[in-house]
Amino acid sequence: MTLVIDCHGHYTTAPDAHTAWREAQVAAFRKGEPAPPYPDISDAEIIESIEQNQLRLIRERGADLTIFSPRASTMAHHVGDQAVSLEWSRRCNDLIARVVRLFPDSFVGVCMLPQSPDAGLEASIAELDRCVNDLGFIGCNLNPDPGGGHFRHPALTDRYWYPLYEKMVELDVPAMIHVSGSCNACLHATGAFYIAADTIAFMQLIEGDLFRDFPTLRFIIPHGGGAVPFHWGRYRGLADMLKKPSLDTHVMKNVFFDTCVYHQPGIDLMARVIDNRNILFGSEMVGAVRGIDPTTGHYFDDTKRYIEALDITETERHQIYEGNARRVFPRLDALLKGRGL
Repeated sequence: MTLVIDCHGHYTTAPDAHTAWREAQVAAFRKGEPAPPYPDISDAEIIESIEQNQLRLIRERGADLTIFSPRASTMAHHVGDQAVSLEWSRRCNDLIARVVRLFPDSFVGVCMLPQSPDAGLEASIAELDRCVNDLGFIGCNLNPDPGGGHFRHPALTDRYWYPLYEKMVELDVPAMIHVSGSCNACLHATGAFYIAADTIAFMQLIEGDLFRDFPTLRFIIPHGGGAVPFHWGRYRGLADMLKKPSLDTHVMKNVFFDTCVYHQPGIDLMARVIDNRNILFGSEMVGAVRGIDPTTGHYFDDTKRYIEALDITETERHQIYEGNARRVFPRLDALLKGRGL
């Protein structure tokens, strides 16, 4: 039996008290005051927020396990400073750990990192270590543009990032490359900034030689890889012009795309262009696109329907649903094997 593992879930329905505290934290920072105490959020509040939303949809749509992380749009690394980001990250990650503890058969944790535009990576490395070793998380979300839509950070292949990559390799965990909220009025967060960042990240990886230095480093580029599958010939051609090896050896041993593409033709194209070994099932629900597609009568983010409709073998479908996730997330594989799965 194939497990359906959703590699891309966010806690978009966190209790109101958690969100209100964040607003108070930011307001206090702007006034030069300490943040108020974090609220006492009960297990009952967490259970209600999950059972009425993500868990209900998981059961309705037929998934088994969601790789779950804090809400991406509210990571907001561009807000406040390193201290603000660190406290917010720890609160968010601890909340994810509580969800996993309450629903261990349905969720496994991935952490956000306390990145900040003018800070180094020391706090992010320490938080990753805490989340993996103390909370049992299996990966992290890495923001390539903590400034929120201006792309002033070094490319992902720059040595600025190497200390974090060294820790990721040591812990044997991947990162989903995921930006957060946009503070650039020209970039709509989910419609422009996210897709642009996914595409930019892939091109940065082509231009560099990161995986020569870190052959076991693994990245998931979400939202179907941005524009990459649609322009696959462009990137193959650019790699050739840049005197790089072919994409299958230069980046695609280490880079994976999810299926957060919200229509059948898009998934069909991805499955034709991208090797199925590089595709992980993902839905991002409840996330960026929550409505019902009037042309199908089904929710846009019910991505399992698209995978079921693909003209592929059952072996290939198994890889997309389960096999690839277990390769990309070795700690998840070990966890499932420990459960006899």
